[in-house]
Amino acid sequence: MTYELYLGDRSFSSWSLRGWLLFEVFDLPVTVRMVGLYSGTMAQDLAALAPARQVPTLVTPEGEVIGESLAIAETLAERHPDAGLWPEDPAARARARWLSAEMHAGFQALRAACPMQLLHQYVGFTPSDAVLADLARLEEIFASARDLYGGSGPWLCGRYSIADAFYAPLAARIAGYGLPVSAGLSDYVAQTLADPAFRRWRDLGLTVSYDPVPYALDLPTVPWPDPV
Repeated sequence: MTYELYLGDRSFSSWSLRGWLLFEVFDLPVTVRMVGLYSGTMAQDLAALAPARQVPTLVTPEGEVIGESLAIAETLAERHPDAGLWPEDPAARARARWLSAEMHAGFQALRAACPMQLLHQYVGFTPSDAVLADLARLEEIFASARDLYGGSGPWLCGRYSIADAFYAPLAARIAGYGLPVSAGLSDYVAQTLADPAFRRWRDLGLTVSYDPVPYALDLPTVPWPDPV
């Protein structure tokens, strides 16, 4: 039973990263199909999957097409109840669902101002008030989740769950733009960047070069803050 997962460019497609982590971390069988998100072939590459028009898009072994990362996540959790995609504890599971839904719909200012890029870290990026407000909200929900569930594991709601896959691109944005966060959230960012699944995704992305580079800013850069 193998799924087909349609993804965009690894260095820049945050939603693709979320979808892929669900398979990589939880060891689910998948064949990856890359879509030309920045080469101009995306509509053509997804034409046979209509009405899906974005990445990631999932095709189940039975041929059902599923768009939207949250729908993909819930479908996988339903189909693989023993894989542990959501926390086992009901309260932690409810919180993980809440956090994932808020990530899916929220943090618009941060996502718009700091598109995910996994190439380097910008130096001198100045976050707007709206971005700082998003970071403050992130600090609030992060601290609450860790206070409640930190005793059961190092991730947002204990052990790694769908919520951590959903927040991985946000951690990458914090790293890629050198955004100001607390020590606790900084540790979570470093943990995300050091996770073997995340590192494998980034390594695969670095095999592709771009000219011009999407979302490039006129700012100096330093090497990506890759934990060792």
